[in-house]
Amino acid sequence: GKYALLYVGSNDGDMAFTGAAARIDFEGPFYVGIGVCAHNNDAKETAVFSNIALLTNLPSPETTVLYSTLETQVIASTDRRVTYVAPIHFEAPNWLTDGKTLIVNSGGRLQRIDAAGGVMETIDTGFAIRCNNDHGVSPDGTQLVISDQSQEGKKSLIYTLPVGGGTPTQITSTGPSYWHGWSPDGKTLTFCGQRDGKYGIFTIPADGSGPETRLTITDGLDDGPEYSPDGKYIYFNSDRTGRMQIWRMEADGSNLEQVTDDEYNNWFAHPSPNGRFLLLLSYENDVKGHPANKDVTLRLMALATKEFTVLARLFGGQGTINVPCWSPDSTRIAFVSYQQISG
Repeated sequence: GKYALLYVGSNDGDMAFTGAAARIDFEGPFYVGIGVCAHNNDAKETAVFSNIALLTNLPSPETTVLYSTLETQVIASTDRRVTYVAPIHFEAPNWLTDGKTLIVNSGGRLQRIDAAGGVMETIDTGFAIRCNNDHGVSPDGTQLVISDQSQEGKKSLIYTLPVGGGTPTQITSTGPSYWHGWSPDGKTLTFCGQRDGKYGIFTIPADGSGPETRLTITDGLDDGPEYSPDGKYIYFNSDRTGRMQIWRMEADGSNLEQVTDDEYNNWFAHPSPNGRFLLLLSYENDVKGHPANKDVTLRLMALATKEFTVLARLFGGQGTINVPCWSPDSTRIAFVSYQQISG
């Protein structure tokens, strides 16, 4: 389709998908071939290509396998690095406060992996074995927050537990509740919840000591709330004007204002820890909801100028950046891309 995929392999082994996938839109007549470029423009070398075949009209594969790729990207250069790729489904990366470790969810459990690569390790979440992709880390780095639907009623509820794993403590009593943000002072959680048939933005004390407070109500959908790093605002996405766009309000729900107003459907706005940028996931304008397996774009908005930079065009959507995904020093982001590979 629209993606150029990179495979590598040894001389005597099978080629394996590396997770590298670049979206390239070919238009009109074009040439296809293999070339080589000198690294040193003062040197002359000979390159020999062999066993090359150019095939057209390839048969459609009978089966495909979903590959998930955990990636990090440097904001300054936009360089993308693959941390982990596998023929399984995982999603929604967070950074731990050490700036070296990532967390994703897969198969209802949380997994921990070094941002430089390695093996995924399952985090003990006790009875919570149906964790969805709405999870995160406390500002002081000592706790995890999860949204799990393994208990009676099978509705998503919010829990906290030690960052290394352990027995969850229930925070919300009503579901479905989907966590998205933790206030910088560590005292309050913000989440998306459905009450009386309508979704809205809520807050609740992070230690579960008080009731939830509803901040928004609309006939459409408000989702993905997240605090600004100074704790003054909560950013969220809403389709209250028709198309899904980014909004913000003060942390008590007052002074609602629209942040984006363009041709995309914009989801999951994540403020950078230094307060300079807003990362968001953009779908084409004909896409409803936030489905998986769509062509999407990661865009960066400079809050001072409202100017956008395209960071990546990829195959993803649901699971790509559902939760806070900035490194603590604001230099990198983490996200998950996907590909359907011939089985």
